[in-house]
Amino acid sequence: MPHSNLPMTEVLVTADCWRNEPNAETVIQRAIAAAAGTVDDDVADAELAVMLTDDSGIRTLNANWRGIDKPTNVLSFPALQSEGDRGPDDAPRMLGDIAIAYETMRREANDEQKPFDHHLSHLAVHGFLHLIGYDHDKDDDAEEMEALEQDILARLGIPDPYADR
Repeated sequence: MPHSNLPMTEVLVTADCWRNEPNAETVIQRAIAAAAGTVDDDVADAELAVMLTDDSGIRTLNANWRGIDKPTNVLSFPALQSEGDRGPDDAPRMLGDIAIAYETMRREANDEQKPFDHHLSHLAVHGFLHLIGYDHDKDDDAEEMEALEQDILARLGIPDPYADR
């Protein structure tokens, strides 16, 4: 059953190119809220950070963490979760961090003729699902994750991002 309590999402702008997109934080907050309200995971009182970076910044992250020396659209860094029950005095559970690269995302949106905000929503949802344990390494997992993305985006009035494949 979906929960109404949403995670605390901090959006950090680390690249000036994002200044041209004043609605980016609102778009991301809305997408994360829709995703959190759709999944069964209890993400209430959890926290995550979304870093809005550029191709140079994400290329460095991709090289350092994945050994892939090129930019990408979105990276997710799930936080290690502690074992055992959480007490009322515990700090909020950290879900992890998401990084989104402006130039790659903008180029993809243009190439696919999608509104910028739709593609940004999709990448935020995609990144969030990775933070809570979804993956797309195997075909079955990819189908499950994509179906969930389609459902969440539909709730936001965004068409199926995979329709043109």
